[in-house]
Amino acid sequence: MNVYERTQQRLKTIFDHFDNISISFSGGKDSGVLLNLCMDYIRRHGLKRRLAVFHMDYEIQYRDTIEYVDRTLAANADILDVYRVCVPFKVRTCTSMFQQYWRPWEEAKRELWVRKMPAGCFTRRDFPFFKDDMWDYEFQNCFAEWLHARSGAARTCCLIGIRTQESVNRWRTIYSDRNYHRFAGKRWIRQWASGDICNAYPLYDWLTTDIWTANGRFGWPYNRLYDLFYMSGVPLDSQRVASPFISQAIASLHLYKAIDPDTWGRMIGRVNGANFAALYGRTAATGWQSVRLPEGMTWERYMRFLLSTLPERTRRNYLEKLSVSIRFWREKGGCLPDETIAKLQKAGIRIEVGDKSAYRTDKRPVRMEYLDDIDLPEFSRLPTFKRICICILKNDHACKYMGFSPNKSETLRRKKIMEKYESLLQPSEKRSLPEPCL
Repeated sequence: MNVYERTQQRLKTIFDHFDNISISFSGGKDSGVLLNLCMDYIRRHGLKRRLAVFHMDYEIQYRDTIEYVDRTLAANADILDVYRVCVPFKVRTCTSMFQQYWRPWEEAKRELWVRKMPAGCFTRRDFPFFKDDMWDYEFQNCFAEWLHARSGAARTCCLIGIRTQESVNRWRTIYSDRNYHRFAGKRWIRQWASGDICNAYPLYDWLTTDIWTANGRFGWPYNRLYDLFYMSGVPLDSQRVASPFISQAIASLHLYKAIDPDTWGRMIGRVNGANFAALYGRTAATGWQSVRLPEGMTWERYMRFLLSTLPERTRRNYLEKLSVSIRFWREKGGCLPDETIAKLQKAGIRIEVGDKSAYRTDKRPVRMEYLDDIDLPEFSRLPTFKRICICILKNDHACKYMGFSPNKSETLRRKKIMEKYESLLQPSEKRSLPEPCL
């Protein structure tokens, strides 16, 4: 079977086992294809079902994306319940050394909004669980709980259009068994702890070429922004529709000037550092391409210099991340393959190799001190001060380049929000919530 045929089987599993189905729709190529697959499945099989569409409107986006989202939702109103969310949650930004996040639709900055809030959208007043310290990814999880309670469903499935080809983290989402439960033994369906809600990834094995083959073969409408990307020389694998200020998008931020100049004119006054990031986002000045060490310095000294130029709060954030990383490599050790271990030993680097890791992996734990730099292909897996310098230059406040994920305090905060939400949402409140609309 090809990927399309396998996905048809996956959709049958989803529609057979879940009475409430939602899909995250960003306006990008992957979520657009997944939405078309689901709508075609409902119509072809004559199902008396409606599909909940969850669209997080980040305020700042290409006009082509906004128009594509508007057209798609309006043209399929007969089978879609639309949840277009315009909420001032915190969103990571890598454009500024002063700010770790910005807020779309922040009421205090209404006069600076890039565009008007869409009619009929859902705002913070519609979500009893929303708090000012909530990140966008935390909101997604709470929204799923809210939608599940609101619908009165026995089982809810949240469809997400990610593909393992895109990144290692997305590959792990499908293939890692750590702390995850699989619904009906399916790797591509992750079950929440409650058991009533699942995340499903029906497109996980599709390639970029499969996405465009499907659009062409079935004549599905798609975001015409991708045509402009192609004409601008952006490779197929690098064409992404995402929040413009996250690390993955900085290298293409400059395209707003040419593709959507009106939006760009408003953006530079909306988010701190947007213009600088557009000018230097593809250069060594922001940690891209070859980062060169200033003459007469080590990477550790250069890191100290870079930290000295930062505001106190930002500097403290990086130092805390560095402290955690140093302690991790000294006490627990990072899991490395035997080939990398052999290279480190051959290079004369002092390491301690353990027999078995607490993680589910065949790799062995390696304890070691931080290095200044190392000339190995596995550079991105090893602890060096150069990697911290790159994080600082990228304004990567979360230190994703260092392999950091949400820490324990962030995870605990999200859990507390979820628990508080459950006590806030009473049955009477469910009935009084507004109906979904375009």
